[in-house]
Amino acid sequence: MSSDIPEFAVLGHPNEGKSAVVSTLTEDDQVRVSPVPGETTVCRTYTVKIDGKEIIRFVDTPGFQVPRQTLAWFNAYPGEPHRILDEFIAVHESDPFYADEVELFRPVARGAGIIYVVNGSRPVRADDLAEMEILRLTGRPRMAVINSKHAENDYTRDWRREFGKYFNSIRIFNANTANFYDRIKMLESLKSIDQEWELVLARVIQAFQAEWEKRNRLASAYITHAIEKSIRFFVSRGLTGDDDPVLVQEELAEVYRKQVRDIETSMFHHIRALFRHRLYEVSLPDYSVLQHDLFSRKTWELLGLTRTQLAAAGAVLGGTMGAVADTAAHGLSFGMFTAIGGLLGAGSAVLGGRRVADKSPAGIRLGGDRIQVGPNENPQFLYILLDRGLIYYAHIINRPHGRREKRNITDITDDTVKKQGITTALTPARRQVCARYFKAVKGRRRIKDKKAVLSFAALVLSLLEELSQRTDY
Repeated sequence: MSSDIPEFAVLGHPNEGKSAVVSTLTEDDQVRVSPVPGETTVCRTYTVKIDGKEIIRFVDTPGFQVPRQTLAWFNAYPGEPHRILDEFIAVHESDPFYADEVELFRPVARGAGIIYVVNGSRPVRADDLAEMEILRLTGRPRMAVINSKHAENDYTRDWRREFGKYFNSIRIFNANTANFYDRIKMLESLKSIDQEWELVLARVIQAFQAEWEKRNRLASAYITHAIEKSIRFFVSRGLTGDDDPVLVQEELAEVYRKQVRDIETSMFHHIRALFRHRLYEVSLPDYSVLQHDLFSRKTWELLGLTRTQLAAAGAVLGGTMGAVADTAAHGLSFGMFTAIGGLLGAGSAVLGGRRVADKSPAGIRLGGDRIQVGPNENPQFLYILLDRGLIYYAHIINRPHGRREKRNITDITDDTVKKQGITTALTPARRQVCARYFKAVKGRRRIKDKKAVLSFAALVLSLLEELSQRTDY
């Protein structure tokens, strides 16, 4: 390796997934990934930076085009073995027949380690054996990577048997499913192909892990801030003599919904950017509960706590026990929701100075000169917001940068009313943390229970850390 920054050339036959592997390893969605063979014609270097400092480089290379002819030249080469790449490049630099081989050998000739990528869903061919022998003759440290592109066909055992003859290390790494921990394991494997690289790659791994912890702390802050802002949010408007209170309330309810959605969308954007999904729009899977609107009935059925859990949480909320009991009894307190479009909780009211009229049949409080929608007093709102933030985070961190197509999962349907969120699995102690936090931040009180707020932030961070080790969201 020619510098303190480790560099690896990703080699292989065309259309084996080299570019996808580079994209996932570098968290760079600007790497061109295409199902068309031969899209990469020149070497492109992608550098991973953390806090502005370069820590590792990966080179995306063209695929082998004439491996058997190249191997014949290598076998006939009479010179010193360590000069074989330089001599091949010098002899064939102007020969279009060997253009791709010359190009892909350049980073290896300057000292890059080799990551050889194959498609494990197809059988081993004669060209593959020629490529393996070429790489062995280079004398460079090398690792073989099996990138299984299609689950229905698996030739992993055959590939492993052949790889054992040519490579220092073998690893299965699916660029379409790999998560953060898969990338760390890949780096750990690279340490074993050359003892001289152990220290520098150990520093790279340490930097990756520290960066991941930093991102989780920031993601926790984004989620916590968005939840607090949404819970405390309200809109109000004074009435004139010509105003229809019902129409004004409907207008305010729509404004309320839009602005709370905007708070959530901003949180999603920050999380997406935090994990470096910048160029391509990260679409949600068709089965995702996040496809439903935040205020839809389906969202409130599938996310949040069960009725029993919500009723138990009400004991922590004291004065809001009535709202909790109502929610536990009716699922979403639909009598209240119906009056404002079926969407808001017990915090929606029509207020009027000191004069407050009797409750309407729909549960709306009518006043004299002002209408207010929010803050949302329904404790289930906290769990809905938390579930959506956690699910989006899990989707983003489990979306490899090298994958371009949508994930196709059909075993989750919208017909079930079983809770699909994360908060329903919280322990009673963790639900108490949430309930105390809700009590501390709801409404417009200026003095908050700092201990409750800090405990909730710590809970969110711990949930993110747990989710980062799961792949089922």
